[in-house]
Amino acid sequence: MNISKQKSGVIFLFVILLIIASVGTFVAMSLRVDPVEESLKSDPVIYTLWVITDDDGNALSTALMFFYPSASRGLYFDILGNTGAIYKSLNRVDRIDAVYKEKGIDVYRQEIESLVDKKIPFSIEISLSDFSTLTDYLGGLNIFVPFPVDEKTENGDLYLLPSGAVRLDGEKIRTFLTYRLEAETDSDVNGRREAVFVAFLSALKENRNKILSKNNFARYAATLKSNIEEDNLKSLLEKVTDIDAERLTAQPITGTLRSVEGKTLLFPYYDGQLIKDVVNQGATSLVSGEITSANRVYVLVIKNGTSQQGLARNTSFLMASAGYEILEAVNADRNDYTKTQIINHIGNEEAAKALGSFIRCTNIVNDQVLPENAGADSAAKADFTIILGRDFDGRYVK
Repeated sequence: MNISKQKSGVIFLFVILLIIASVGTFVAMSLRVDPVEESLKSDPVIYTLWVITDDDGNALSTALMFFYPSASRGLYFDILGNTGAIYKSLNRVDRIDAVYKEKGIDVYRQEIESLVDKKIPFSIEISLSDFSTLTDYLGGLNIFVPFPVDEKTENGDLYLLPSGAVRLDGEKIRTFLTYRLEAETDSDVNGRREAVFVAFLSALKENRNKILSKNNFARYAATLKSNIEEDNLKSLLEKVTDIDAERLTAQPITGTLRSVEGKTLLFPYYDGQLIKDVVNQGATSLVSGEITSANRVYVLVIKNGTSQQGLARNTSFLMASAGYEILEAVNADRNDYTKTQIINHIGNEEAAKALGSFIRCTNIVNDQVLPENAGADSAAKADFTIILGRDFDGRYVK
């Protein structure tokens, strides 16, 4: 009888412990915070750093992507590896990708946060081998190759690529990301890597249902190294794959090339303040819907209506960094304009307001909308003309 009571007591105690454990697990699961949703509480725009690395651990391509989930809009900045500055983490002037190589992703993200003046809560690293595998999982990437490639390097590496609009498998994408012909410039190589990133995002969207399915996600997630757990990564990718990648355009970091200890470094204009403001304007445009590059690149004529030398030329650097195409930068018909004005040649009021918001100009004049064959003068070819007056904020151009 006593033995039976003891057994009953043990069973009862076991049941109690099981209930407590179950309740504890339930409470713990209930209290788990999704960092993606938490991020959206403080900022409607999500910032994510994507880094594709070679097999030696060097950053091949770095994209700062930010997107506005409420409207499925996004854009990204290509963080060029030779972007130069005095990096605190290295205690020297160097390329920014040297930070990644020497200090890893967390410190690299912090340096880029300082560069753009934005908190970047999420990072995703993909090695070249994993990117090749992931490309095959996605059924290849759609890339335009302008001319066929058939080259053999001094090391004996053979590069073979077809030309035209082609769908490249994982091995061909590896070649497309890494080859460099003798006549190519850094801009050529960077352009290819930007094209791969956009094609990759398009493929993610195309395969969205397959990637996010319960049975498949772990296989895809295994190729992505993130600073968040797998279920949170899935939450992030649910939002990323909802973006129309075909409308994404890389925003460049513009600057001056200088040689430092045998390295050619790109130093952002105006001590880095320009890129901070361009990134901030991009984020603001995502939320407002006034995205310059969403449907087209607008063409500007910039005229200096003041006596300040070089104002139009220097302002053109600012506008090119913001994604506009500059047709010409010249002097105006006179140099005593007091107020800056924007002349709208195409009748697009939203685009004109977005331009005005960026340069802090509300003085917008609607010109007669001219047909495309109206003539050869700059007004007929440009979408907007900016005449800079004495009130123009010259913090970038002095």
